Amino acid sequence: MSTTANSATSASALWVDGERFVSDGSSGHAVAFDADRERNTAPGPMEMLLRSLCACSATDLVIMLKKSRQAVERLEVAAEGERAAEPPRVYTRIHLTYRVRGRNLDRAAAERAVKLSQSKYCSVFVTLEGKATITHELVLEETGAAAGPAV
Repeated sequence: MSTTANSATSASALWVDGERFVSDGSSGHAVAFDADRERNTAPGPMEMLLRSLCACSATDLVIMLKKSRQAVERLEVAAEGERAAEPPRVYTRIHLTYRVRGRNLDRAAAERAVKLSQSKYCSVFVTLEGKATITHELVLEETGAAAGPAV
């Protein structure tokens, strides 16, 4: 849901050694990648894609649930992905679990937020849509007293 005036983005990956890279981008933040799952010194590119999907959709939900005055105490989006057996080993299936904890949560508001994130606001979701079968579930957890920061 958040947009910037300038939609141009840049990124680069500088080879370190083996299958390790340091990626930099227009945000100015460096991130390590390691595609060698045996060495496993950093997340691989495909894991980072799932992480990006989770963060993108979670951001949308936080913004929308705040606007609909939901007393959210915790929000987590988790993804499980299945990849093709042969190269290119793209994601063929992705399952998202949206877990929202709070007081007096309105299921309709949460479902609407998920739907809008997936259909309109989450650029990562829309980029992957049609490439992989994406399913989701929404889990609402009611609490009595605030257990963390309210959104």
